[in-house]
Amino acid sequence: MKFTSKAILLVAAVALGACTNANRFDGDDTVVMNGTGAGDVSNPQSPAYFQQAVGDRVLFEVDQSSLTASAKQTLDAQARWLQDNRDFDAIIEGHADEQGTREYNLALGARRANAVHEYLVSRGVAPSRLEVVSYGKERPIEICSEESCYAKNRRAVTVISAGVTS
Repeated sequence: MKFTSKAILLVAAVALGACTNANRFDGDDTVVMNGTGAGDVSNPQSPAYFQQAVGDRVLFEVDQSSLTASAKQTLDAQARWLQDNRDFDAIIEGHADEQGTREYNLALGARRANAVHEYLVSRGVAPSRLEVVSYGKERPIEICSEESCYAKNRRAVTVISAGVTS
């Protein structure tokens, strides 16, 4: 084996070894961000808690951007969490199902995201902490041509970020 080949293999082995997490099997999957335990679902100040316990998404009816009573309950909880955790901002993503044109669904996603934005602002969240984006039908979470899939894709998702949008 030539010296160059041996050197390449040695460098590759060292690089792979450096990427290994020695504690990967100890059962602690907590991600720490700014000392807050961002991946800890049991920490009420973590984005993981927001996503799973508070709820990061609201659903909409076909071709609608008006908030349902259930959506308002979720958004009330989101507003409280955002008020209690002012170090975090949010990006509100508007989505639509695959029915309709790309342009129509981008506009519908924008109306849905704006409805969530306006509701959160009406509940005391500073507009400067919120950003709105529409993905239309470009980012489905379910792919099939059935109502059960369409219903999951008609949504607005509040994505928590650490002071990125201000």
